[in-house]
Amino acid sequence: MTELSLEIDFNEEPRALSEVLPYLNKLQEQIWYNRHKNREQKIEAGEIKLVKKYQPGNAHSTIVQDIWQGAQEAAYRVETDYGLDELGPWDDFEWGFLNGKMAAIRWMATLRLF
Repeated sequence: MTELSLEIDFNEEPRALSEVLPYLNKLQEQIWYNRHKNREQKIEAGEIKLVKKYQPGNAHSTIVQDIWQGAQEAAYRVETDYGLDELGPWDDFEWGFLNGKMAAIRWMATLRLF
């Protein structure tokens, strides 16, 4: 009866936002890094061109050189912070799982359950 009572009455306190935010930040950086690497492949393949000035009509096929340089520096920082083992590559299911975790944490944060 004691075991059943413990199972029914089990109550775990939710984690504080301060405990979860570092994990949320890591997920955001992992997902950003993947998108950055996809863009890098498109630049190398010539699908996206580096330009000196923003071109609104070609926003999907160009990126400003200064912005790209900043993105490269940010990617290096992410690699240094987490190591390449924490940055993929992952299959579609795993990427969906990462995005789902991030969405769930954001949703909980907006509900102020922490």
